Amino acid sequence: MSIKSKVLAAAATLTMVGGVAVTGALTAGTASAATPSCGHFCVNIFSKDFGTYRSPNFTVDVWRQSAKVGQPVILFKSSNSDPALDWTVSVQGAVSDFCSAGIISNFTCYRWANLPAFEVEYAPYGVQSGLCMGVPTTAFQNEKVALVPCGVSSNSVWVVDATDSILGAHSGLYAPLINGSNTNFSHPYVLTYPKNGFPTDIPRPQLTVTNLTGFSQTHAPFLAIVGTIDSNQLWGATLGQLK
Repeated sequence: MSIKSKVLAAAATLTMVGGVAVTGALTAGTASAATPSCGHFCVNIFSKDFGTYRSPNFTVDVWRQSAKVGQPVILFKSSNSDPALDWTVSVQGAVSDFCSAGIISNFTCYRWANLPAFEVEYAPYGVQSGLCMGVPTTAFQNEKVALVPCGVSSNSVWVVDATDSILGAHSGLYAPLINGSNTNFSHPYVLTYPKNGFPTDIPRPQLTVTNLTGFSQTHAPFLAIVGTIDSNQLWGATLGQLK
């Protein structure tokens, strides 16, 4: 049975989870994925290292625009004409919903039960491909992020680590994104941009999952302004066509 048949999906922004508004992590920002055909519900995920909510600069991209399993996921210069930047976000509920369905690992269920979980599907020109950003196998250190089938396993599920979110400029929140297949309780595997890499490098650096480094300054969600989490593990997002 697919994830979407087990957990109610809603193709919308992350709104209220556990009574707390997730307004900055993976929600609409001041900038407005990629092509006009992708529409208002497309998502533009960017790294805190290279962009802001006003200017994402480089967003999640499929290398060479190829919709096939195993195709590398990278960052590429933002554009409203590049279909490789087109992604739709499908909010799948809270981690606890996946726990009940027996999809997400017990490690993730125990600690992050009330956090939002979602899939990000590659949708060039707004056409859903059935392929999502994820990892090919259960997450491990430095595993490369690529296109994987949507709705099949927790490998394509991501969890917004709101408890470790950081407040950035213009009131935008940046948060680590935990892979749903995570089996590490203390240092979960999160979406990471390779250290010392830059989106214009050739060959293009491929996104990976690595152990979360550090912690936010406070334990209360959305109150941390600075912390020790590596900036290459912090992500923001806007919705809609890129300018």
